[in-house]
Amino acid sequence: MSETAGISTGIAARYATAVFDLAKEGKDIKALETDVAALQAAINDSADFRTLLTSPLYNRDEQGAAVLAIAKKMGLSTTVSNVLSLLAAKRRLFVLPHMLAVLQDRLAEERGEITAEVTAAKSLTKAQTEKLAKTLSGQVGKTVTIKQTVDESIIGGLIVKVGSRMIDTSIASKLNALQNTMKEVG
Repeated sequence: MSETAGISTGIAARYATAVFDLAKEGKDIKALETDVAALQAAINDSADFRTLLTSPLYNRDEQGAAVLAIAKKMGLSTTVSNVLSLLAAKRRLFVLPHMLAVLQDRLAEERGEITAEVTAAKSLTKAQTEKLAKTLSGQVGKTVTIKQTVDESIIGGLIVKVGSRMIDTSIASKLNALQNTMKEVG
């Protein structure tokens, strides 16, 4: 991880913790979940919004006015609107995507869920995804949500990351292990 990314993640984690704690104190977790989902969708769907978050061409006042207008239009809670204004005033809107990721993790943890990152050579069917989620739930003791990515370079099998654990059953890793074994022999 680059130093800049580490700093951004650290700043985002502090803001996310503060927002989560405020929402929990105010018994406003549901509103926070809705706001996080709406902001994530806005970031994913709008290149203009992403530019607003990262461009140095906009000054504090312009960013502040823009995020307040966006927050009002989206119907965001007061807590999230205030945090967006604070981020704009401090010229830290660039950490918003990281902050949303941390908030999603905290909200999932609050619901007793955990996300498993699954990499497969081709897209899993709905039945395969459900079976994998059920199996992983039995292993970790929590409800598991699958976040799937496709990487054809693994040839076949799966790479599953749950928390700090990783299970690699990909054909590519088995071929690499076999290749290393062959080098040791020869």
